[in-house]
Amino acid sequence: MHKVENLKIWEKSIELTKAVYLLVSELSSDEKFGLTSQIKRCAISIPSNIAEGAGRNSRKEFKHFLSIANGSSYELQTQLILIIELDLINKSKVQPIIELCIEIQKMNYAFQQKL
Repeated sequence: MHKVENLKIWEKSIELTKAVYLLVSELSSDEKFGLTSQIKRCAISIPSNIAEGAGRNSRKEFKHFLSIANGSSYELQTQLILIIELDLINKSKVQPIIELCIEIQKMNYAFQQKL
């Protein structure tokens, strides 16, 4: 249906995932199987669901997977806020990633409306 590599939202979500991986590498090893693991899964879910939706046969299916990606982005945003609230990483390092997450949420909503 859509070539995923041409989708700006997919490119941005790949950028977000890489930023998240770099960020969580700063978390203590105590968080490896807790928050770190959950954050990585959420981040990976965003571009993965966009890609899966792009490969589907209908706009309805694509919108469904965009909706899943959007849910993952809100879950990720919540976990990034928790990192700040728990003083695990300085807010100045986390905030740009939250802003990118919000940008993707807006792009996702607009893209769903366009489909």
